[in-house]
Amino acid sequence: MREFFQELTRASVYKRGQGRPARDITFAALAVILALGCWRLSQTLGASEAIGLGLPSVLLAAGLWIGFRLVNMPSFADFLVSVQAEMNKVSWPSRTELFRSSLVVIFTIFFLAGILFLYDLIWQQLFTFVNVLD
Repeated sequence: MREFFQELTRASVYKRGQGRPARDITFAALAVILALGCWRLSQTLGASEAIGLGLPSVLLAAGLWIGFRLVNMPSFADFLVSVQAEMNKVSWPSRTELFRSSLVVIFTIFFLAGILFLYDLIWQQLFTFVNVLD
């Protein structure tokens, strides 16, 4: 816990050039979530200008700093660097391959939905015939 609080006071960037996209996207996602939370808090408090805007602004600034420091903590930054390295190894499908795979999934879902509908219809008729259902 002590290391975490020490890390919050540093201003340096750990492994500056490595894993930038993963770190930037992670920080952006944290910032958006935090900004929406602070905006909602300001809407909820809204009564006075000092509290309605001041408290969410202070929380937003503190949260952005903590988020920035979080993506630069050595253990978390190393994780994001390795995520970026693994994402570079992924072979992404072409547009046509993605379209064909999506069609297979969609048709399979509709086929299974039809089978389940037929099973439901058969069981409903059977239970109605045996007077379990009215």
